Amino acid sequence: MKKIIFALALTAVASAPAFADQALATSKNCMACHAIDHKVVGPAYKDVAAKYKGDKTAADKLAAKIMKGGSGVWGAIPMPANPQVSDAEAKKLAAWVLSAK
Repeated sequence: MKKIIFALALTAVASAPAFADQALATSKNCMACHAIDHKVVGPAYKDVAAKYKGDKTAADKLAAKIMKGGSGVWGAIPMPANPQVSDAEAKKLAAWVLSAK
């Protein structure tokens, strides 16, 4: 029984960071246009992470796009600006997106 509880606790701890920032993404309406593993209106977060893998400037680029919006990178549909997202929140969201697998 102790092994089962330990395994469940370990699983919860391992997945906690993803859920913590998915809650932020949901509260800022990011999940209305994006999903972790499939395209909705915008690209899947795992595809964004793959595209920017190894790019040391990616977190700053994505944080800026989260706040100011952007177009042309993923197709014709532009990403609107998100003025309700603070600089700190944008950086946290960008780091979370880049960690998607």
